[in-house]
Amino acid sequence: MSKKILMLVGDFAEDYETMVPFQSLQIVGHAVHAVCPDKKAGDKIRTAVHDFEGDQTYSEKRGHDFTLNATFEKVNPADYDALVIAGGRAPEYIRLNRKVIDIVRHFASANKPIAAVCHGAQVLAAAEVIKGKKISAYPACGPEVRAAGAEYMDIPIDSAVTDGNFVTAPAWPAHVEWMKKFLALLGTSITT
Repeated sequence: MSKKILMLVGDFAEDYETMVPFQSLQIVGHAVHAVCPDKKAGDKIRTAVHDFEGDQTYSEKRGHDFTLNATFEKVNPADYDALVIAGGRAPEYIRLNRKVIDIVRHFASANKPIAAVCHGAQVLAAAEVIKGKKISAYPACGPEVRAAGAEYMDIPIDSAVTDGNFVTAPAWPAHVEWMKKFLALLGTSITT
């Protein structure tokens, strides 16, 4: 059964962590509305490519432009079955938006599936919805996850973890496991 999924993004969200879940979820038949605070359907965000090239942290390069297909101000979270939070640089500032926090709290309190990758955990921590949960994120976000009362899961970069209605992963190399676990929470089955 098709689900209606809300996706929170922003300028300099990670390119793969925006494009891949947005397209993958549509491929399997779900409707995905990508929104950004202060932007409307048809507006674009700029993405950033984060890569792992042997440095102490990821490198960052300019990614693609990504066109939003829904208007943030018109979002009613009750209209959606699940939430996806892209990683990258966007979470550090979209979490400052009161409506973003209210949206995340709606999904958490309604026990609806929430998928967050990489720095997306910053939004979960700011919304104060992960206390007592096992949450993965990019390692630099581990202190924020712990400060929010969650157990930071230091898992391989290509792995994901599910705890209740939360599916989290450290970065885009985990897309296969992250999306598999999220689809399972959504009740999506794929037959060949």
